[in-house]
Amino acid sequence: MNDANLYSLLRSRFPKRLDAPCLILPDGRAWTYGDIDQASGRIAALISTLGLLPGDRVAVQVEKSPEALVLYLACLRAGTVFLPLNPAYQRHELAYFLGDAEPGLFVCRPQMRTLADELAADAGVAHVLELGDDGRGSLIDCAAAQNVPLPTVPRRDDDLAAILYTSGTTGRAKGAMLSHRNLAANARVLSSYWRFRPDDVLLHMLPIYHVHGLFVASHCALMSGSAMFFEPRFDSQRALELLPHATVFMGVPTYYVRLLAEPGCDGARCAGIRLFVSGSAPLATETFEAFRERTGHTILERYGMTEGGMFASNPFEGERRGGTVGLPLPGTELRIVGEDGQPVRDGEVGGIEVRGDNVFVGYWRMPDKTAEEFSPGGWFKTGDLGSRDAEGYVSIVGRSKDLVISGGLNVYPKEVEALIDGLPGVVESAVIGLPDPDFGEAVTAVVVVARDAAGAALGEAEIIGAVKGLVANFKVPKRVFFVAELPRNAMGKVQKNRLRQDFSRGPV
Repeated sequence: MNDANLYSLLRSRFPKRLDAPCLILPDGRAWTYGDIDQASGRIAALISTLGLLPGDRVAVQVEKSPEALVLYLACLRAGTVFLPLNPAYQRHELAYFLGDAEPGLFVCRPQMRTLADELAADAGVAHVLELGDDGRGSLIDCAAAQNVPLPTVPRRDDDLAAILYTSGTTGRAKGAMLSHRNLAANARVLSSYWRFRPDDVLLHMLPIYHVHGLFVASHCALMSGSAMFFEPRFDSQRALELLPHATVFMGVPTYYVRLLAEPGCDGARCAGIRLFVSGSAPLATETFEAFRERTGHTILERYGMTEGGMFASNPFEGERRGGTVGLPLPGTELRIVGEDGQPVRDGEVGGIEVRGDNVFVGYWRMPDKTAEEFSPGGWFKTGDLGSRDAEGYVSIVGRSKDLVISGGLNVYPKEVEALIDGLPGVVESAVIGLPDPDFGEAVTAVVVVARDAAGAALGEAEIIGAVKGLVANFKVPKRVFFVAELPRNAMGKVQKNRLRQDFSRGPV
């Protein structure tokens, strides 16, 4: 069969001289493209030696490191399915993911080994290996013993390459299945559309458990054989140090807000950058304009989601319009439909639907949910509301699925509400996102407490403290407000639009 393995595509774009730098680390050391190729081959061989077969899942909950990126590439080479997990996830979240995905291997941080062994035993995971923040651990030790790198396992277009879990509106997370075709289609389009070239240097400060950092940023660099400053996390002062030596920067809106707070962020500092990209959450028009005025650079905003990578982008050449996510990308069809499923006229708001080779296969072991999310003709219903102007520029105006995006990370209210509602003294709660200058949206809980001792004992600190440790920190409410009752419409549905309106001005 024709080999559609994504690694084969990426490898074909590596520089002819494999001693060219791929990952430049904070201490100045560099991993070359040859290093990446050799190391991923050894880890792929280890995965095979452990008995994992093509199609088996590999769950990974580690911090960002060169070895973590190499592990992803190794999973591709071995034909296994990569399952990245946010390092902030806690016990009950991990238990669900391992039980649902049934991976053959779980790679964790050394400090999590006891919990990982316990959860793996409960879920029937055969192997647990460690990868520390410093790139050391049993994974690397065992891979070093593999003298012969595993040849890349041939894959078909529709074979799975990755599963990324997204929180569900019902509280149950959904595993979005992404095939080699899905990821390859987006990698080809983005690297071409954004004009990536071998002499580019990408300042990579994004996490790699997320589509933006793992697929969008990394794939663009690997597809062009260019180098990356591979930083463990975003730091505004460190970014200012590296910007003069980079040509491309990708970030979430929070990054740009924090850069603007630095006096040293100016046109001279950014003179060598040819492209600033923003995504994962809406970019405020104020931030867009302030960055252009301060630096002379116009941020390119794009639009996508876990279920299909990128769908639309402002043009590389041409007008980049603030408040819009630009035009549908080549290979992606995008339409805006009304409640009757028919396309609306330009300027009218409707539901955004997309289709193309980049759109995911479906939700892991959820055939009914998958069918529900597609319209006739193969159109995926994104759940976002938007409009398109006469020139084709798309604007996102809301989210029909009630998603909160805080610092570029997705938070579905139902999951947090279920935890708060389970606390003694809580009658009910509603979780909303409120505007925040740093995070874009701050997770906020509006709570009704009982008129008894249990309810009287609950304050903002008590509720926040109870939620911490149960879910990842980005899901924990930043504020808690108390009301006598939640506003509802005639059908009994909580009117979160009213809550957002009322509490955006502060407590009522």
